[in-house]
Amino acid sequence: MSIAQQVWSVVEDEFSDVGDVEAAVRTTIRLSLAALLGGVLGFEREGAGSNAGLRTHMLVAVGSALFVVAPLLAGMSIGDLSRVLQGLTTGIGFIGAGAIIKHRQDVKGLTTAASVWVTAAIGVAVGMGQEGVAIVSTVLALIILSVLRRLKR
Repeated sequence: MSIAQQVWSVVEDEFSDVGDVEAAVRTTIRLSLAALLGGVLGFEREGAGSNAGLRTHMLVAVGSALFVVAPLLAGMSIGDLSRVLQGLTTGIGFIGAGAIIKHRQDVKGLTTAASVWVTAAIGVAVGMGQEGVAIVSTVLALIILSVLRRLKR
């Protein structure tokens, strides 16, 4: 076997997690949709002047979807995946806590922290192939964030 063939064999081994075209397309769709839905909420937050805006929400959604997609592709059981989701939920709590600022009696950033939390859940839903649930959740979150903010004023 030539060196080029050996190198190609290693490359094929390293990318064997994709498996086939169907798995590659499904993974690409899920991660892209997570980025898009996270971007929708992030765009709204950025428009509201939040510190966690477009890029943060997109990364949270993609990361959350990836924490689901990768174990599922590796053949992890749903029971084992629940532990991954518990860790993800804890980690998102830390990110959300970083968005909350207390200055004297005023607490700011709670809505942004909640939007990051919801964005992570939307990413998880997309990662699990529940695209319809994720889209409906995004629409509801967008209504809560934008329409209710206007009504409050």
